[in-house]
Amino acid sequence: MSQRQVLQVFEQYQKSRTQFVQSIAELATRPQNIETLQNAGVMSLLRPLLLDVVPTIQQTAALALGRLANYNDDLAEAVVKGDILPQLVYSLAEQNRFYKKAAAFVLRAVAKHSPELAQAVVDCGALDALVISLEEFDPGVKEAAAWALGYIARHNGELSQAVVDAGAVPLLVLCVQEPEAALKRIAASSLSDIAKHSPELAQTVVDAGAIAHLAQMILNPDAKLKVSELRFSQPYINKRQVFSALSQIAKHSVDLAEMVVEAEIFPVVLGCLKDPDEYVRKNVATLLREITKHTPEGAVLGLLLWRRAPWLGIWPVRQRLEPTGSHFTSLRRKMKALLSQLIVNAGGVAAVIDYIGDCRGHVRLPGIMMLGYVAAHSENLAMAVIVSKGVPQLAICLAEEQEEHIKSATAWAFGQIGRHTPEHARAVAVANVLPKLLALYMDTDSSEDLQVKAKKALKSILQKCTYLPALEPLLHDAPSNILKHVVCQFSKVLPHDSKARRLFVTSGGLKKVQEIKAEPGSALQEYINAINNCYPEEIVRYYSPGYSETLLERVDKYQPV
Repeated sequence: MSQRQVLQVFEQYQKSRTQFVQSIAELATRPQNIETLQNAGVMSLLRPLLLDVVPTIQQTAALALGRLANYNDDLAEAVVKGDILPQLVYSLAEQNRFYKKAAAFVLRAVAKHSPELAQAVVDCGALDALVISLEEFDPGVKEAAAWALGYIARHNGELSQAVVDAGAVPLLVLCVQEPEAALKRIAASSLSDIAKHSPELAQTVVDAGAIAHLAQMILNPDAKLKVSELRFSQPYINKRQVFSALSQIAKHSVDLAEMVVEAEIFPVVLGCLKDPDEYVRKNVATLLREITKHTPEGAVLGLLLWRRAPWLGIWPVRQRLEPTGSHFTSLRRKMKALLSQLIVNAGGVAAVIDYIGDCRGHVRLPGIMMLGYVAAHSENLAMAVIVSKGVPQLAICLAEEQEEHIKSATAWAFGQIGRHTPEHARAVAVANVLPKLLALYMDTDSSEDLQVKAKKALKSILQKCTYLPALEPLLHDAPSNILKHVVCQFSKVLPHDSKARRLFVTSGGLKKVQEIKAEPGSALQEYINAINNCYPEEIVRYYSPGYSETLLERVDKYQPV
């Protein structure tokens, strides 16, 4: 046998290995093939090929393993149990950029499924290797490493802290500044996954200078993107991740929310509520919700520290406001008024109301909650929601949405709007919201959370509502625990309004009150007595149950002269 014939045997063996790993990698892209591949023992066949002398075979074997591990946690566990991870980690430091991308993909595919699998990736020493990969020249390697780190960090605070301790955050912030859109997107997503777990982790992200660079991606989204990247709508995808990261930072505390506001992302953020991408709009609404949910005093402190705000129509009232002592107390009223003016002038409330009118389903939820948080802080802010036509739009949401958690949030928002003054309660009542809230509360098919939210909203609105035409229908349908609040409001208004007393009689309200069976000495009975005291005794008797029979008996007994 000649030398050429001997070498042909090796060439054929190499071609067969190449064909095998390429075929497995291709088959692994189709879910219907996964079970068959698993039963055929594909893992044990791919493992030795990770050490093949041919780089292309190594890379393709790693790619196939990543696709298999990505499919379900059983296959990911098989990768862990097969001692494949240490081999991949070692290769991250030694192999070429193509293999590094494939190896990082396997680590990400394993880590994504559960905290336990992510911990297995950490235990094999992957974090240090992935962090080193963030310093690679090739943006594809950086992207793969950043993605894997994000999937590890997203599960819980302990894993996220491990990523931080490995020194990933400063390098991820550098990745955000790179010109490649995909790398910026993945780095922003990983920062979001790190920041979401605790204020301390979010502060670590902030301390690395992330907010300023994330803000620049909003303010100048297209500045460094290539034409080919624009064609694939990368600006929209980038903004999704940026708004998500800023939301995860802002949600933890007033201080962190202030830092986000101080990045001067307003009013550009509000324009993004009209973005063509649904998830961009949702994440913007989420960011607004996370900023507005904090106390109004704390929110205004941050906004006042923002020294350049001509777009608000509000010029700085100070260089610095220290939240201490009597000075802070005396400024509280002004601060609330300023926040109300800020929101109205910035168009934030109106923009969110338009947003929830233009979308459906779960995308509406953060906008609904944002309106509720704004209204909760003060009666001025609640009035801003009312003036901006927020109540009719929320009423539409309550009628249209089928998901109970969205209905619960809407009911809660109504409660926050209507609980301040009779004027606020009237604005909610005239939108015919009270019967809908009552129906949700009494519906046995409603979830416990929805019933609780509807009941609480009803009570808080009813305790302020003096608009009797909206209250009267509830006299006929409300259970006793709600009815007492309705009757209480009538007992407060009728003694001081003669026209209302007449209408209450002609509409059948007085008759209905006489039909209510209240426990003697109860609050409900006291409210009924207060209403009866507004009318002559013979009128009350006339509308009392059984009075017509009494009159008929008198007719029967009457003897004409």
